[in-house]
Amino acid sequence: MSERRHATPLPFGEEIPFSKGLLARALVVTGLDPDRSYVIANRADRDLAERGVLSLDLERLGELAADVIGDDQAATTVRRLRRLDALQRLEQPLLLLVGGATGTGKSTLATEAAHRLGITRVTSTDFIRQTMRAFFSKEFMPSVHYSSFEARLALTRAEEDESGDAAILGFLDQTRNVLVGVQAALERAATEHWSMVLEGVHLVPGMVTTDFPGAFVVQCVVAIEDENLHRSHFWVREYATEGLRPLDKYLDSLPQIRQIQDYLVERARRYDVPVIVNDSLDRALGDVMDLVLRRADQLVGAA
Repeated sequence: MSERRHATPLPFGEEIPFSKGLLARALVVTGLDPDRSYVIANRADRDLAERGVLSLDLERLGELAADVIGDDQAATTVRRLRRLDALQRLEQPLLLLVGGATGTGKSTLATEAAHRLGITRVTSTDFIRQTMRAFFSKEFMPSVHYSSFEARLALTRAEEDESGDAAILGFLDQTRNVLVGVQAALERAATEHWSMVLEGVHLVPGMVTTDFPGAFVVQCVVAIEDENLHRSHFWVREYATEGLRPLDKYLDSLPQIRQIQDYLVERARRYDVPVIVNDSLDRALGDVMDLVLRRADQLVGAA
């Protein structure tokens, strides 16, 4: 069964009547925060009333937006709105793959991006790993029974000695196992024409397949360069989950988590996968949206 993305009508030109709500929603889709989106939408509404016209064009919107968010961001927003139109004309399902180490904010970015893109299917590679744990015993497939940054504990002494880098070796062993389930999920989505956002540490550039005929795939890796900022994410997570995820476990393993992040970033650069630096949620979300919209624009232009 085919499932299209829920498109946001763009209230520009003569075809669709102007609507503050639709404009604000479209601005949010580009990655702009809701507060400033509604300020710009209200200004556009007043501008139309003052000029006695019924429709808004992108050039005028850019002028109005510049007063709120500055010339550079206004130009970026208008460019993204043009690309949003291209995205909505695409029939192919979108598979958005958001990789990154533990605690980099990839789950939040994936959820927010899915909401803005009108995609209702969002899942994680860790969910797939958890499912695999129910089918494969610890004796048969030990690595999937540990967190990604603790998968080294599943190695035998011989494997650990051979590698010299237990954290990465254990992580890669787990990744190879989890990617079997990931591949099946992506193939099903492409075959059934579903758009989906998949996030997780196991989406290693060069290891996860991104060639799915009939779908367009966008992949990125999320990273936090500042170690203190990365550490603070675990404090926020503990507060948000009311201690469901033990803080000490993550802080004690931060060196291994950062090591895995370095590995993912290096792989991303090697395989030309964009790295989204998450030092600001709004900026990182805008970068993810821009990545999707640029890819859509390229596909429409090549058609």
